[in-house]
Amino acid sequence: MTQPRIAFLASPVDDAQHALADIVKQHGNVAPEEADILCPLGGDGYMLQTLHRHGGLGKPVYGMKLGTVGFLMNHYRSDGLLERIAAAEPAKLRPLEMTAQTESGTTTHSLAYNEVSLLRQTRQAAHLRIDLNGQTRVDELICDGVLVATPAGSTAYNYSAHGPILPLGSNTLALTPIAAYRPRRWRGAILKADTEFRFRVLDPYKRPVSATADSHEVRDVVEVTVRESRDRMVTLLFDPEHNLEERILSEQFVV
Repeated sequence: MTQPRIAFLASPVDDAQHALADIVKQHGNVAPEEADILCPLGGDGYMLQTLHRHGGLGKPVYGMKLGTVGFLMNHYRSDGLLERIAAAEPAKLRPLEMTAQTESGTTTHSLAYNEVSLLRQTRQAAHLRIDLNGQTRVDELICDGVLVATPAGSTAYNYSAHGPILPLGSNTLALTPIAAYRPRRWRGAILKADTEFRFRVLDPYKRPVSATADSHEVRDVVEVTVRESRDRMVTLLFDPEHNLEERILSEQFVV
């Protein structure tokens, strides 16, 4: 069996940089463009950075945790790495595509592997209209914000906002309000992955709103469209005893 060419990448934290130096001594290193597999060392934040920077290459990604949060990572061990990669199980993820229009007339396109969120920029609550597939479903949501989460991202900010955890491969997305004031009883929705979401800011000058795709923020938005990407897909690799589907399932039984 031919040894795969691995691109090792590391977050700036000391532990990750030390691990990078050690593991490159054992296995060498190649540029992401020349690699068969990408191996980021860090936490979930660094994994997301890696996907945003290199996801378009279509290379499978086997991450190892050397950070605070590592839900999308495997445990770090430098020994037996090639055997672990060979036995790893794939999890295929499609990101969200966000198109945000601002008060100044600019349009920004971004990808999100976890969630797209709209948040009030000032002490004034946001007033939002929500259309799904061209039909208005919420005339006026008065809130701190609202988000759309993927299954992989449903255990993160979405769960903190009391949104549902979505099974991997369920072909669904979570629509979750953040501190909704009106309508008080609305707790969000679980929707098919091919749903198109359109959010309109009803009073953008008095009640400005920002939109964030993972960590990319766009301020003073007036309209935001979100849909699951049809063109982009990434494959994350996980140790069988630590696979992403089981971890998402287990999160639903944490008390």
